[in-house]
Amino acid sequence: MRRAQTKIWTIAALMLGLLLSGCGQADGTQGSVPPAPEGGTSAVNPGGAGGSKPTEPPKTPDRTEGTGEQLAAVRMDRVTAVRLADAKSGWLGGDGWIAHTDDGGQTWSPQYSGKGTVRQLFALNGREAWAVIEEGTGDSVKSRKLLATKDGGKTWTAAGTVPNGGFLHFISQETAFSANAKTTDGGKTWTTLAIPEHTKGDAYFHDAGNGWAVTQQGDTITVKRTADGGKSWQDVLSKPIVAAVTDAVIRSAGANDAWVELVGESGMTQTSYALFHTKDGGKEWQTVIANSTAGGGPAPGFPMGHTGGPKNGGSKPGALYVVSPDVAFMGGQCPACDKPNTIGWTTDGGRTWVTGETALPGYGPQLLAIADAKSGWWINTDNSEPAVMYTTADGGQSWHKVHTFEKPKPAL
Repeated sequence: MRRAQTKIWTIAALMLGLLLSGCGQADGTQGSVPPAPEGGTSAVNPGGAGGSKPTEPPKTPDRTEGTGEQLAAVRMDRVTAVRLADAKSGWLGGDGWIAHTDDGGQTWSPQYSGKGTVRQLFALNGREAWAVIEEGTGDSVKSRKLLATKDGGKTWTAAGTVPNGGFLHFISQETAFSANAKTTDGGKTWTTLAIPEHTKGDAYFHDAGNGWAVTQQGDTITVKRTADGGKSWQDVLSKPIVAAVTDAVIRSAGANDAWVELVGESGMTQTSYALFHTKDGGKEWQTVIANSTAGGGPAPGFPMGHTGGPKNGGSKPGALYVVSPDVAFMGGQCPACDKPNTIGWTTDGGRTWVTGETALPGYGPQLLAIADAKSGWWINTDNSEPAVMYTTADGGQSWHKVHTFEKPKPAL
C-alpha cells in the first residue's frame, strides 16, 4: 500500500514540474538566454528583471564598405568627384557611393554605399586614397566626414573629419592640407595655419612650409607666399583691377610652383577669369590665360577694354587640373552653347596655351583627372541627362567616350 502511495506522489510531482516549466517559457521570465551574436553582447538583457527592455545591439565599427546587397543596389548617376591613381585605375564618387575602375573607366565596381555626397577624392597611389563625404549643401553643410582606404578600396573606414571645403591633398599617410588646415594624424585632428587678412578664396599649402594666398584690398589684387608655414607672408605678384575678384583657385606641383586662377565678375552667362603661373617661388610670372568677356568685363589684372589673350575656350572657367610645373589642363564652359564643354592645356608651363577642338554636351560641373601630359579623364555632367566619361591618350587632341552613367533621378 505504502509503495503505491509513493508512486502516485512521484508521478504527481513530475507532472507539476512539467506544468511549471511550460508556464515559465511562455511568459519569457525564465528559460535560457539566446546566445550572443559573434563579437557582441546578447540582444536580451541577461539581468532578467521583470519589464526590462531589450538592449540595443552594439554598433559595429565605422567600417563603410557596405554590404553586398547595398553595393549591388548603388545607382551611379550623379557623379560628383573623381581621382585617378594612373591612366587605367582610379575612383569616382557621387551621392552616397564610391566606385573603382581598373580598365580606364570602361567598367566600374561600387566599393562604398552610405549617406552623404562624395565631394572630393584624393589618392597617393593605387592603394591609399581618401574621400570627403558631405552631409548637407552650401551654407547648410552639417558635416564633412573623411573616409580612408589602404587596400585599394576593398574597405573604406572612417578616418576623421575635414574642417572646411578646401582642396584636400595628402602628402603622406598622415599629413594633409585642406585650405589653411593641417593634419598630421590622418585626419583625426586639425590645426589652423595663419593666412593674410583680406584673403580671397582658399589659401593653399603645398607642404608644411610653403603656401600661397590671394588678397584683395581696394583696386589691387596680390598673390602672397609663405615659406614658414604662415608665420610671415611676402607679396610676390600685384595687379591693378577694375572689377572685383570673386574667387581665387590655387594649385601647386612643387615647393616653388603655383598656378593661380583669379575669377572675375559675371553677366549674361559669362564669367571673366585669368590664370597665372610661377615656377620659381614668385620671382617671375607667366600669364597663361586671360579670358575677358562682354558680360563679365576684363579678366582680373587687365585693363578695361581688354580683349587679348591667351584665350581658353568657352565663356566661363571649367575645372583646373595641374599635373606638373609644365603640364596643366583646364576646361571651359559655354552655357549658351549646344555643346558647352571645351578643354585646353599647356605642356610648357604656360608659355603657350592650346585650346582643343573637342566640344561635348553636359550643363553640369566638369570633372578632370589627368595622369600625365598624354593621358587623362574628362567627365561632363548634367542635372537631367547621364554623366559621360571620356579619355585621351594623345594629350587632349582627341577624346573617346568610355562610359555613360545612369540618368539622374528627378530632384524631389
